[in-house]
Amino acid sequence: MADDIYAKPHMSKKVRYKRNVQEDKGEWEEREVEIYESTDAIRDDHADNQSHGAGPDTERRPPAVQRKTFRAAAVCLAVLCFLMMTGIILLSVYFTLLQTRYDQLSNNYTQLQDEVKQLKDRTEVTLLQTRYDQLSNNYTQLQDEVKQLKDRIEVCHDGWTRFGCSCYFKSKEKKDWGDSRDDSEKRGADLVVIDNKEEQKFVSELSNGGESWIGLRYDGKEWRWVDGSPLTETFWGPGLPRYGRNQPRNWSWYPVACCDQQGKWTQSYHSDYKTWICEKKII
Repeated sequence: MADDIYAKPHMSKKVRYKRNVQEDKGEWEEREVEIYESTDAIRDDHADNQSHGAGPDTERRPPAVQRKTFRAAAVCLAVLCFLMMTGIILLSVYFTLLQTRYDQLSNNYTQLQDEVKQLKDRTEVTLLQTRYDQLSNNYTQLQDEVKQLKDRIEVCHDGWTRFGCSCYFKSKEKKDWGDSRDDSEKRGADLVVIDNKEEQKFVSELSNGGESWIGLRYDGKEWRWVDGSPLTETFWGPGLPRYGRNQPRNWSWYPVACCDQQGKWTQSYHSDYKTWICEKKII
């Protein structure tokens, strides 16, 4: 009996007890309550409560895996915010650099435009000045040519007679050949040069049948006119010209006069006094 009292209880055994319950109607009812308790059952129920989150402690404290997930999400969000702020800062710096570069390029472009405009203005001024100088020179040359043309085409002065493109002057006084030529040059002319038969006839009529100095003489080698042109067509009188081995020295000083009674050329000493005929080209 004593051993049974101090023995370890068996928690796995069933216990049944009965009690009589009196209802309001005064009736007694017998009810049975069966208690099934065991340490294993209690442990299993506690584990089930923890796994299903049924207890109040479970509602207040989330599981460890759930806390780690929240922490990782927070870290990712922080990193993302940091990257976004860094990107915004970098974009702001890059935009500032681009704006500064744009301002520099804009200023350089404006300066380049001003330099090009100045260079263009200088070039235009230089071209205009060059063109003006050319026109001025051309105008001066044109004035000279007009003056020369005017002098040539103007009517022969008093005492001069026009024939073809020249004016002719027949002197009234007499001089030797050299002085006669000097006087012609003072008048802006020279002793007449006869180029063709028509002019020969005109000069012969102008001399009125007498002998007047003309611009032909022998230079020691050949006959030449005073303007340097060679003798191509001749109108010598009979037996002329006289030059050769038996002629006196300095025969080149025997110039030619025009004309004899037949309208032919003659030869005389250069110191003889005769009238002279001047010719001045007008065209």
